Amino acid sequence: MSVFLGIDVGTSGTKTLAMDESGRILADAMETYPSYVPKPLWSEQEPDDWWKATVASIRKVVRQAKLKPADVKGIGLSGQMHGSVFLDRNDKVIRRAILWNDQRTAAECAEIEERAGGRKKLIGMVANPALTGFTAPKILWLRNHEPKNFEKTRKILLPKDEIRRRLTGEYATEVSDASGMLLLDVAKRTWSKQLLSALELDIDLFATCYESEDVTGQLTPEAAKTLGLTTDCVVVGGAGDCAAGAVGTGIVTRGVLSTSLGTSGVVFVHSDDVKIDPEGRVHTFCHAVRGKWHMMGVTLSAGGSLQWFRNELCKTDAAAAKRKKQEIYDLLTAEAAEAPPGSHGLFFLPYLSGERTPHADPDARGCFIGLTHAHTRGHLLRAILEGVTYSLRESLEIFENLDVPVRQIRASGGGARSPFWRQIQADCFGRKVVTINTEEGPAYGVALLAAVGAGAFKDVPEACKATIRVVSETAPDRKVKRVYDRAFPLYQQLYRSLRGDFKGITALEG
Repeated sequence: MSVFLGIDVGTSGTKTLAMDESGRILADAMETYPSYVPKPLWSEQEPDDWWKATVASIRKVVRQAKLKPADVKGIGLSGQMHGSVFLDRNDKVIRRAILWNDQRTAAECAEIEERAGGRKKLIGMVANPALTGFTAPKILWLRNHEPKNFEKTRKILLPKDEIRRRLTGEYATEVSDASGMLLLDVAKRTWSKQLLSALELDIDLFATCYESEDVTGQLTPEAAKTLGLTTDCVVVGGAGDCAAGAVGTGIVTRGVLSTSLGTSGVVFVHSDDVKIDPEGRVHTFCHAVRGKWHMMGVTLSAGGSLQWFRNELCKTDAAAAKRKKQEIYDLLTAEAAEAPPGSHGLFFLPYLSGERTPHADPDARGCFIGLTHAHTRGHLLRAILEGVTYSLRESLEIFENLDVPVRQIRASGGGARSPFWRQIQADCFGRKVVTINTEEGPAYGVALLAAVGAGAFKDVPEACKATIRVVSETAPDRKVKRVYDRAFPLYQQLYRSLRGDFKGITALEG
């Protein structure tokens, strides 16, 4: 039997699943770990926690599926994008990794644009503007604020690639995740020597860059022993979590778009050609499909907004639901469904972590706007779901304005499990929203990449066609769509009205 593991090094935990050659999931396991917020809007994690979670989740999956060590032929890696792991000459981690949702690097983003010769020239080099979440600004932040740590740095890896190093001993990455470092020439699918020179960064700081299904190494004897596997197990390039999730949902051909609602929200569309938004509102990255690209819009706090509401305002309800073995999110979305479309004029701006698309603004703040005595907790909950969906719609409209075709929308992530939230998406987008036969997302996508790399499939589209199918459809309610069509322009105007005030709030915090 040939089995392939998909490992997703996420923000809340690491998930591992085992998949056979037919695409059937044999077992999965999740191990969690903490994040750290040393200052407001900072976000860090310990890379060693990722490794411990990887080892534990692999062992659990092997045990649950009753696998023999030699059964596992390939491993695919995914993970949170943009994070920075700084290693010294002895491969020791120098400091906690700075994560994708960290917003400390506004000054470094400005520095990058200046060194590149302006925003337009920067986009010409790497297809994207400088954003606080990307890796390059974090590197400059380390150089500017922790120069002793920067001097000790010999390699800079992304989260999943730090796990690869521990598995194989190789410094390797792949084009989809590397695109989010802001250091890759996305059109040419290689490191941008032009930008690295402008930033005075040595190319040797970075890993060798592969295509996503390429074999990047095999398990070392030490790693194989630790995991209970054999060295006859390849590790493929894998993909950043967004591209990996797209493979796992079959977004690998022209005209198919996905909305993924996890901690962040992602609108992702496949492109056969390089298409770049000259305004830099959405990202253009290399896809995990060889020689293809994708465009992507990101809402930094999508499911994270609902999670915040649950954690901070529903603690008693969550505890009661746990005692009754109920799912608190099901109860909260049922409560939201009691409020009418449009939430009686209540809006929520989902900027709890600043924002990425279309407003690259680390100063943006979350807001409820329009509250009256008539509003209940159900209105607040529905406004959160609607506000996040409005944010996703902004990305969808940008793609359409750039003539990127969208024939089908596939919903995935934790938010897609809610029929009510899928209905809000269908109503807000005015399009049919479908789900597919797997909900495993990035881990499943990189398991498919591992299968391709090990020779079980000819290429990524063939693997997806063989394993992924549509299982449900949600059609829009035209009456509700009209409500959202009236409200959406006002939602967009609210950010423009408050933008200057957000900067004033940040100044007060400082």
